[in-house]
Amino acid sequence: MTAVGILALQSRPPATLLEMVVGASAPTLVVLAVLGVFSLASWYVIGWKYLQFRKVRAQGNQFLDAVSNARGLEEAYTAILALPESPYGRLFRHGVNFFSELRPGALRGGVSAREGLTQVELETLRMVLHKEESDERDDLAQGLTWLAVIGSISPLLGLMGTVIGIMNTFRGITASGSANIAAVAPGVAEALVTTVTGLFVAIPAVIAYNYYVSRLNLVAGELEGFSSEFIGTLAREGHV
Repeated sequence: MTAVGILALQSRPPATLLEMVVGASAPTLVVLAVLGVFSLASWYVIGWKYLQFRKVRAQGNQFLDAVSNARGLEEAYTAILALPESPYGRLFRHGVNFFSELRPGALRGGVSAREGLTQVELETLRMVLHKEESDERDDLAQGLTWLAVIGSISPLLGLMGTVIGIMNTFRGITASGSANIAAVAPGVAEALVTTVTGLFVAIPAVIAYNYYVSRLNLVAGELEGFSSEFIGTLAREGHV
């Protein structure tokens, strides 16, 4: 290729997205690099939470099967011990263990129904169950904050990169003294790459965040409902 051909190739405006990224200014490259890190982080969290919530759903089904087939709290407690660790099992064990500390042997029939929990003890049991519900919810919510942050910050980073790119374009127009469309369009197109990238990173993060928050609320509602059912079972068996 002749020197003239090489010079023409070098002066040719970028025709593809890759050429625009490779030839971008340093601030634009920094913004794109940060957005790339955000994208990797968001997809890691998305995959992690998907596996976690799928596992919790399976554990919840096992737990409900074990509880529904048990005759009384003592038999249910024995069945739960054979299951893998789960938020449902931990909540149940905390409730049973606290009740057993208040009334040793009551689940085995060692304490008469007239010696059930007092009102103060019952409220304390409710607080213990509520504390365990909150702990389990906090554990399941880990990582969701990052999805919310990435979904909020990525479009702003993309917009910042676009503004910087347009500023550089205007400075180039001032320096060259040319304002025709052929001189302006490549710089503007390069500037808009960061906006597109920011939206590309943010949209999956926002969708995943809303989806997993709904799953989290579902599990939290099930735990709250089971706490009420646990206290109701104590009442049916004469322990309250």
